[in-house]
Amino acid sequence: MALDLRFPLGLMFSILGIILIAFGIVRPVDSLGINVNLCWGFVLLAFGVLMLLLGIFGKRPEIKGGVVFENPEHQPPH
Repeated sequence: MALDLRFPLGLMFSILGIILIAFGIVRPVDSLGINVNLCWGFVLLAFGVLMLLLGIFGKRPEIKGGVVFENPEHQPPH
């Protein structure tokens, strides 16, 4: 079975981004005039959504007989 880490990583980063955005809105703490929690929350959310989209719509390897073939053109003869 091929393990695709894009979906769980995307979910984790999206949840962390939402938490940081909410925390930055509720308790705005400025560091040099920048709300760091809000900014990094949006960065984490964007990365998480990107990973989720790549995990959902990304190319999946072909699995035959327990062997993962990344490129179906280079399969051994049957």
